[in-house]
Amino acid sequence: MKKILLYILGAVLMMIVWAGVIFLGTVDGWFHKPIAKQNSSQSFLAAVETEIDKQFVGNFAMATVKDGTVEYEKFHSAGKSVDRNTVFQVSSLSKWISAFGIMKLVEEGKLDLDAPVSNYLTRWQLPRSEFNNDEVTVRRLLSHTAGLTDGLGYSGFEAGAPIQSLEQSLTKAQDADAGISGAVHVGIKPGSAFKYSGGGYTLLQLLVEEVSNQSFDSYMKESVFKPLGMFHSTYVWNDSSSYLLAEFYNKDSTRSKHYRYTALAATSLYTSLSDLEIFFQTHLEGSDKEPIGRNVVNPETVKMMREPHGQQMGIDIWGLGTVLYAATDSNDFIIGHDGKSTPPINTAIRLNPETGDGIIILETGHPFIATKLASEWVFWKTGRVDTFLFPMLLNGLVWTIGIGWAVIIGIIIVFSVSRRLRLK
Repeated sequence: MKKILLYILGAVLMMIVWAGVIFLGTVDGWFHKPIAKQNSSQSFLAAVETEIDKQFVGNFAMATVKDGTVEYEKFHSAGKSVDRNTVFQVSSLSKWISAFGIMKLVEEGKLDLDAPVSNYLTRWQLPRSEFNNDEVTVRRLLSHTAGLTDGLGYSGFEAGAPIQSLEQSLTKAQDADAGISGAVHVGIKPGSAFKYSGGGYTLLQLLVEEVSNQSFDSYMKESVFKPLGMFHSTYVWNDSSSYLLAEFYNKDSTRSKHYRYTALAATSLYTSLSDLEIFFQTHLEGSDKEPIGRNVVNPETVKMMREPHGQQMGIDIWGLGTVLYAATDSNDFIIGHDGKSTPPINTAIRLNPETGDGIIILETGHPFIATKLASEWVFWKTGRVDTFLFPMLLNGLVWTIGIGWAVIIGIIIVFSVSRRLRLK
């Protein structure tokens, strides 16, 4: 009996070691190959072409940036052609740009990052909970650490359908993604954990309107887009606009409807590749030594937005509205944001503030190709598995661990049986 227990203990220890090695190896990219066959921009671009050819994409616009300068742009369209000024709806990538505008209000002293948001609200308040709602602050809302458990996720409203007011949406969003309650409330202790919350950004949208005495869209246009020269950007689409709006597609290549949102700050930004190139460069010193922030916000504020605030599994993944994708050699981060919604919109930006290198992808018709290619860009450039590439590698991780465990169990069984036979 003791020998059997020893065999079992040995098997368990070997299985734990194997799982740990495979997990760490996956995190460090040991088992993942770059999509580019060579260490050249042309090789990466060829890999992008291959991915587009393999998978349906309705519309696609991409820019790669080197040393702060756009080096390459690529476009693909299944219908009407798109270019660098075509306007795309960008889903949750909206949050990063929204956060930039909110930080401007912090700089101006109109918002305090660490004051209770209830101090600023008159039109709606968080419902009572078992936790202290006064611990819900702007800082925590920006970093998804405010304890909100809505999990939103907005599906939007079809053209012609009535759109909820902000207050109604915060109470219970009618356009919540399937399986989500849509109610914004405090469900865990504020500051205790990272938990993604679209509702938190809808609450921030209300906050902006309260302190600026403007609609959220008007505030962002006047305070951020116009000063930066982002003239193709808006949170509310006007059908009479002279700008071209990228067509929407389903995964099966059929045309999809255009959905509109109450949750502007969380998911409703319309913008172009050319405008996002400007926003990208706003995070870098210009060629003529234009300051970071381009005099819209201070350089210190831009840098503050990428200071770690949200963690998962002990890894820093979120700043103030900014995703922290991977650590750099100088203890900074490759930053940006992604967007994903149904019917498929997928958008992604990766920006290395140290080198000025990065990638911007706007896409309709495929649920994750923008995220995949942007994360592959990070791996190709740095050898690091970023925050969003790791989940894509989980299936391979599980299979590899499972196969290893089966081999370990098999070896233990064969060893124990053969040992018994020798002793007979």
